[in-house]
Amino acid sequence: MDRLTEMEAFATVVDQGGFTDAAKKMGISKSAVSKHVSSLEARLGARLLNRTTRRVSPTEIGLAYYDRARRVLNDAGEADALVTSMQSAPSGLLRISVATDFGVNHLSPALSEFLADFPDITVNMVLNNRYVELISEGFDMAVRIGELEDSTLRARKLTETTKRMIASPAYFEKYGRPEKIDDLNDHKLLHYSNQSSGNMWKLTSPSGEKRQVRTAGWLSVNDGQSLLNAAISGLGIAYLPSFLYADAMEKGLVEDAIPDLPLETQGIYAVYPPGRFTQPKVRAFIDFLAHTFAEKGPTDW
Repeated sequence: MDRLTEMEAFATVVDQGGFTDAAKKMGISKSAVSKHVSSLEARLGARLLNRTTRRVSPTEIGLAYYDRARRVLNDAGEADALVTSMQSAPSGLLRISVATDFGVNHLSPALSEFLADFPDITVNMVLNNRYVELISEGFDMAVRIGELEDSTLRARKLTETTKRMIASPAYFEKYGRPEKIDDLNDHKLLHYSNQSSGNMWKLTSPSGEKRQVRTAGWLSVNDGQSLLNAAISGLGIAYLPSFLYADAMEKGLVEDAIPDLPLETQGIYAVYPPGRFTQPKVRAFIDFLAHTFAEKGPTDW
């Protein structure tokens, strides 16, 4: 006989206080319930129930077994419910953490399509430029750019972006154009103030050598769009991702500072908590992002 069915029959008899009520609860005959319990006792080699003409009660061994059996049955019920929920339509509140520049320029414009496709989902998108602790801070997922920190989080790569040093034609006309990395020491640099590495740019020379440029800048700001605006206005050279500068470069508002340098490529990822199952709302949004950005990057934005 099925071990779980035997366990369920026994636990239901204890819950209901007898075979008759247990049979009604399970929707089977009284004899079938009795058969399941007898089979369980035979398999275990122990008497689990005291049977009298008036009442049925668990033995000492039966009571100990009942506590464990009830937990197993509850876990089995929750597992079944989980599978059902995983196959149900995505719904509920979806909390997302997104880097400000990417969220404002690319994620926000796409949300209307997602919400139209999934009307039972509500989105709370938090824009910030720090690595949030997803679980402890109550986020369902995040969109992160660049090298991922070591963690237990699961990640799915959505697309890529490149990083380039850019400035306006007016800046190059006034201050000249750097020809090599060392020339940056003589230029006005625009820095992102939230970088963990400080005012340091990691660059690759034409020979493939990894270089680090640490130069005091004319302006530091914690927002990429503001850096782009400063570069467009001729304040200096900014080191920005292509998803920010691509449109301005296409319009001729900014140019590549040192075109001969290799492109620095960064991944853009959806990250979410670990586990065997992904919530339908999270899975739906990640699939949507993968589709939305499938044709984007690393330079095509």
